[in-house]
Amino acid sequence: MSENSTSVTYASAGVDVEAGDRAVELMKDAVKATHNASVIGGVGGFAGLYDLSALSSYRKPYLATSTDGVGTKVAIAQALDIHDTIGYDLVGMVVDDIVVCGAKPLFMTDYIATGKVVPERIADIVRGIAGACKVAGTALVGGETAEHPGLLAEHEYDVAGAATGLVEADELLGPDRVREGDVLIGMASSGIHSNGYSLVRKVIDVAGWGLDRQVDELGRTLGEELLEPTRVYAADCLDLAAAFPVNGADGQTGHGIRGFSHVTGGGLAANLARVLPQGLEGRVDRSTWQIPAIFSLIGSLGQVPLADLERTLNLGVGMIAIVDPAVADAAVSRLNERGISAWIMGDVVKAGGAELNNPDYVQGAKGVDGGAVRLYGSYAV
Repeated sequence: MSENSTSVTYASAGVDVEAGDRAVELMKDAVKATHNASVIGGVGGFAGLYDLSALSSYRKPYLATSTDGVGTKVAIAQALDIHDTIGYDLVGMVVDDIVVCGAKPLFMTDYIATGKVVPERIADIVRGIAGACKVAGTALVGGETAEHPGLLAEHEYDVAGAATGLVEADELLGPDRVREGDVLIGMASSGIHSNGYSLVRKVIDVAGWGLDRQVDELGRTLGEELLEPTRVYAADCLDLAAAFPVNGADGQTGHGIRGFSHVTGGGLAANLARVLPQGLEGRVDRSTWQIPAIFSLIGSLGQVPLADLERTLNLGVGMIAIVDPAVADAAVSRLNERGISAWIMGDVVKAGGAELNNPDYVQGAKGVDGGAVRLYGSYAV
């Protein structure tokens, strides 16, 4: 080494190992609070361990898994320097995909990539993840924080997560159980949730609106509305499935829940079509609910066509239950009692012929050659 050479260390390259350790100390109590008797070991192991001894009581257990992130909603959190809610978005996107098939999400792991580890910021993110895991009844068993200087700016980060769930084979929900005459129940979203933020951010940017702008229609600032965390439906869906089971491989024994649809990217129609079988069509009556103010605002502010809004945003519906008509009213009441605003929004009928170039009609979606969905009527005012 020459006399004039400069010693290069990991710290001088932009990675602070001690900051990562401090972040773990700040978050570990929140993570431990999600653990139950099935979680083996504590925080900080190379792998999260989960005791599956309970599988011995299952007749034919299926594992379910899902992974996701929260998209560009992280840009809103970073702009506002508020980081304790984005974890709810992450958990909701992951575990609510798992419950669609009737599986209980058992455990979850997370991954955070950032330009610079700020312990308090990382701890806030993980506290949000842990808080949402408690709501879902899911253990947070591990995670990773990676510092990427030179790739991400110091204030930038992205989050992702994965979860694993479990369901009995003969209790699996999905298209095979759906029948003509079934009823569609909508469950209200808490807001935009975590999809479509590229559209939303573009609209407010073109309009020149700041996140600190007070918006009368919203009753708060634009930033507060956009950062509203995703509603986590997992525990509510599992409660509904347990209260109104459909037993038997043919899906016809009992009068209960046939399946769920998590309304995420692609909007209501495309996601509902994924869980309907070929030959059936879901009819959704727009007049059964009023579009929340934030969606109307984005539409009018950006002059966004209704068809584009419907295939991008949830427009006030975050989850749909497909149920036997005999239990539809009771299912709505049970959800309302649990604090979930729910209503009958449509039904399932025999499908007609495919309709090309009709924005109100969707046939199959996201690689699934499934059923069809037709939206009709006008939204309530």
